[in-house]
Amino acid sequence: MNDLLRTAELTVIGQVTTASNATLVCETDPEQTGELLRVVYKPVRGERPLWDFPDGTLAGREVASYLVSEALGWGVIPETVLRDGPFGPGMVQRWIEVVEDEAGPDLVDLCPVGEIPAGYREVLRALDPAGHPVSLVHAEHPQLVRMAVLDVLINNADRKGGHALAGIDGRVYGVDHGICLHTEPKLRTVLWGWAGEPVSDELLTDITTLVKALPGELGGQLAAHLTDAEIEALEARGRALLQAPVMPMPLGPRPIPWPAF
Repeated sequence: MNDLLRTAELTVIGQVTTASNATLVCETDPEQTGELLRVVYKPVRGERPLWDFPDGTLAGREVASYLVSEALGWGVIPETVLRDGPFGPGMVQRWIEVVEDEAGPDLVDLCPVGEIPAGYREVLRALDPAGHPVSLVHAEHPQLVRMAVLDVLINNADRKGGHALAGIDGRVYGVDHGICLHTEPKLRTVLWGWAGEPVSDELLTDITTLVKALPGELGGQLAAHLTDAEIEALEARGRALLQAPVMPMPLGPRPIPWPAF
């Protein structure tokens, strides 16, 4: 899959119009590649500059976040590479086919206050556009726990509800990691349901592996996309979790991205 992701010719078949930056859907020609591969392609030339992320590219940060996920062994982020495409260099990521279940709630959803579904955690209460009180909730899925911990490690500034996908393969995936890995605290996420709770020993073992790998080959791979200070900050966040293995509490005036979905 990775070789095809890196080398196959891509044809644009659509665009995600709700995205802040150019986000294109592409496919490969199965007659040329032997199989049909659908991907998300975000060309660097379609990025809108962010004053607080002046270094590197958003595409590079997406790839760096994927490398961290893989180093942890969690597979939270779909296969992601930096390569040339129809509009120049950009991020190319495997498309995730999601479960369509209109009967039940999504991984992150809204529900009437007092009607939280079984297996879900309430994050906050607010008013919907019609003025009705609602609860923002997310599932207690074990793979969603990993995503929440990953967000702490990569300092994710934009974990919206729509960025957590339930794949048809039964796995949970996170997408859209362009504004991650800053040196300053910027964690904004809808996955606050585990705030203040301990991180499991299993996940701490994986974080230990990550921290040990950063001075070596992993750090070299990340250096193609991040500054030295950003890599050092990633290591510091990992060590901080190992020393105080508790999920952080929301801080600052904007702990949740807006819009939340």
